[in-house]
Amino acid sequence: MPVRISYPVSQTATLPRASAPPPLAPARPPHHAATQVAAAAGALSARETASRPLRIVHVLRAPVGGLFRHVLDLAAEQAARGHAVGIIADSSTGDRLTPIRFDAIRDKLALGITTLPMARQPGPADWHSYRRVHDAIAGLDLDIVHGHGAKGGAYARLARRALRARGSRIAAFYTPHGGTLNFRPGSLQSRAFLALEKTLDRWTDGLVFESAYAARIYAEHIDGAAPRRIVPNGLQPADFAPHMPNADAADFLFIGELRPVKGVDVLLKALALLDRDRPTTAVIVGSGPDTDALKAQAAELGLTGKVRFPGALPAGEAMALGRVFVVPSRAESFPYVVLEAAAAGIPLISTNVGGIGEIVAGTDTTLLPADDIAALAAAMRSARDDAPAALARAGRLRAAVADRFTVTGMTDAVLKFYRAQTAP
Repeated sequence: MPVRISYPVSQTATLPRASAPPPLAPARPPHHAATQVAAAAGALSARETASRPLRIVHVLRAPVGGLFRHVLDLAAEQAARGHAVGIIADSSTGDRLTPIRFDAIRDKLALGITTLPMARQPGPADWHSYRRVHDAIAGLDLDIVHGHGAKGGAYARLARRALRARGSRIAAFYTPHGGTLNFRPGSLQSRAFLALEKTLDRWTDGLVFESAYAARIYAEHIDGAAPRRIVPNGLQPADFAPHMPNADAADFLFIGELRPVKGVDVLLKALALLDRDRPTTAVIVGSGPDTDALKAQAAELGLTGKVRFPGALPAGEAMALGRVFVVPSRAESFPYVVLEAAAAGIPLISTNVGGIGEIVAGTDTTLLPADDIAALAAAMRSARDDAPAALARAGRLRAAVADRFTVTGMTDAVLKFYRAQTAP
C-alpha cells in the first residue's frame, strides 16, 4: 500500500543566538453547533481548513519518554487550535517529571486527563483496563480516539469497534511508536502482538508513523487495509535554545529510559575503554528497570565516581550536564531525544537504528552499528579529542532539522489526515 509522507513545509524554526487527576469532561450537548475553529491570536494554521472543532482523546500507556512528549506536543497544539482534547494514560507508570508535565497541560485540555492501571505485559488485566478506557470515552461523543503505542492502540481501536456497533461515528487512529515493531522477530511475544495488530487493523481508520522506517517494518509484518501516513515528530522553538554545557559538564551524556533496548550497557563498556587513555566521565539521565544493574556494571568496570545517575530530568536541564550526546540504542522508532539533541546543537553520536537515519539524512553526521563497543568507543574518542570538529558537525545538523521538523507542521499533517478519513 502506498504511504504518503507529510513533511512540514515552510515551517522553519528560528534558531536562537548562542548565549490525583480530574476525570474526562462530559460530552458536548446533543445539538452542539458546528462552529469555525477559533484562530486564537491569529495562530490557526492556514493549512487546516476545518469547519468545526474536533473532539479528540489520546490513549497511551506509559507517560514517560518520547512517546509521552509526542502526545503532549500534539494535544497541546490541537487544543490551541480550538479542538476539545483529552488524554488517558497509565496510572502505575511514570517518573518524577510525569505529574509536572501533566500539570503543565491540564488547563489546556477541555476533555481532561484520566489515569488508570495499564499493565506493560499482556494478560487478564487488559480486559479490565480496556473496559475502563471504553467507559471513560463512551459518553464523550468523540470524533477521534488516537491510540499511541501497542497498548494505547489496542484499547483505542477496541473501543472504536464497540462504540461504532452502538451507532457512534468515532474514528480510531493509531501510532505504533516502535512498540510492537521493536519486539524480537519470531519471539512468542512478537507473534502474539503482530497477530493482534492484524486483527485490529480492520477497526483502524488511519495509521500514523513517525518515520519511513516504522511504516516499512509495519508493512513487512501486517498487510492491512488501513490508510497510512508518515508524519515525523516535530520540535518546538524552545528546543533550539543553543547547548550551553555547565562548567563541570561530563564528557558524555545519555538521556532515556534505562532498559536493555537503549544499550546503556554498551555505552558503559565503551566508556571503560576510553578511560584507559585518560579519565573520562559520563552522566546517565533517566530511570527504568535496569537502573540498579547499570549502576552495578559501572562499579564493576571501575567507573565509580566517573559515571553519575541523577534520575529523570527535563531535557533542557539534562543537556547541560554533558558535552557530547550518545545514543547507543539497539532499537528505536523516531526518537525525540535525538531531535532534541540535534536542535540544541550538542555533538551527537548514535547507532543506526530505526528512523534515526532519517533525522541526520543529508548531513555529515554518521551513524554506528548497534552493539559494537569498539566502534562506539572510537567515535566517542574522536569527539572527545577533536571538539571543534564535533561542534561544527553539530551546527550543520542543527540547521538541517530546523528546516524539516516542527510541531506546527506535525499537527497540520495529523489533523489533515483526521479530516480526510472522517469526511462524509
